[in-house]
Amino acid sequence: MAPEITRIETTEFSYPLENVGMDDGYNLAYEPGTTTERRLFAIKILTDEGVTGEFVGGNSPAFAQVHEVADHLVGENALRRERHWSEMKRALRKYDRMGIGPLDIALWDLAGKHYDAPIHELLGTYRTRLPTYASTYHADDNGGLDSPEAYADFAEECLEMGYEGFKIHGWGGSDDQRDIKREVDTVHAVGERVGEKMDLMIDPACEYETFADAVRVGRACDEQNFYWYEDPYRDGGVSQHAHRKLREKLQTPLLQTEHVRGIEAHTDFIDNDATDFVRADPEYDAGITGAMKIAHIAEGHGLDVEVHSPGPAQRHCIAAMRNANYYEMALVHPDCDNTGAPVYKGDYEDELDSIDDEGTVGVPDGPGLGVEYDWDYIEANANGGRTYEGL
Repeated sequence: MAPEITRIETTEFSYPLENVGMDDGYNLAYEPGTTTERRLFAIKILTDEGVTGEFVGGNSPAFAQVHEVADHLVGENALRRERHWSEMKRALRKYDRMGIGPLDIALWDLAGKHYDAPIHELLGTYRTRLPTYASTYHADDNGGLDSPEAYADFAEECLEMGYEGFKIHGWGGSDDQRDIKREVDTVHAVGERVGEKMDLMIDPACEYETFADAVRVGRACDEQNFYWYEDPYRDGGVSQHAHRKLREKLQTPLLQTEHVRGIEAHTDFIDNDATDFVRADPEYDAGITGAMKIAHIAEGHGLDVEVHSPGPAQRHCIAAMRNANYYEMALVHPDCDNTGAPVYKGDYEDELDSIDDEGTVGVPDGPGLGVEYDWDYIEANANGGRTYEGL
């Protein structure tokens, strides 16, 4: 008999980020002596066979969508992930559907525990070591990543640690901070220091205000032979026309689709020549089911998919993808910890020093996600939550 879902529990909790503040553009940035509180969610899907699917991740808007569909899953066969994915996709058609991700990942974790296999084996393992790039915090003016030279120094440090790639998140916020010359100078400083030894990327995170600024930084990337150029525009990364026009002006490949939702929108971005690499994220893109569909769409077009953000779900996805190059270790900084929550027992972590000497991370090999969550920590720092027991 297949396990039947009997209850779904969600918990909102908070955790501190030490020496981290916000710039004027809503970006996390190094700020000594400041503590920022972050909120996150945890989910459990319980069954009549005692097998429980778990996942920690997702924000408040996503879990507002979980509220719309969770009761409908109670009483259903927990292994019918594709069916549930399709039904949730329709049910959340008026929203961005990010609420599917936490539920789908937890269902994959449940399935792995049911079959006593890691998720990457259920997907079809391609590899178990993942090349990793260092993905920085945004720039600051507080003695951290506060100059082009500071970025070059940090890139060199990451190279010495074993990282094969390095991605710049530059300046944002107020007009005084968002100086396009500093962006250009940073591209050149990092490229001249380590460009012949590392793959280099830049992600302005949609900070640039004009086409001219995007072209100017992109041409600096061309001069330094950057690996990719990601989300420059204030459009939020969604305009196919704008990114197609930018591609016409540059040699550096674009990486887009982090901010478009759904397999159809990803396909349209590709078919309209608006990107070179394709972005996917199991949290953002409707779970492991959605992320793997995007990977297969990209593969069918002869393109690579690059998975956004670190985490156990991301590792399992990349382990089952042939057409992916890197795991993103984000966000890293020479003077403060990564932004992830301290929710894992055992040896799983996503920190600057989590790579091996070859610049890779492994894939958890236990059942499901293969990680053990610290529910005592989550519950001790809980701010709220809901239980769903059916309609």
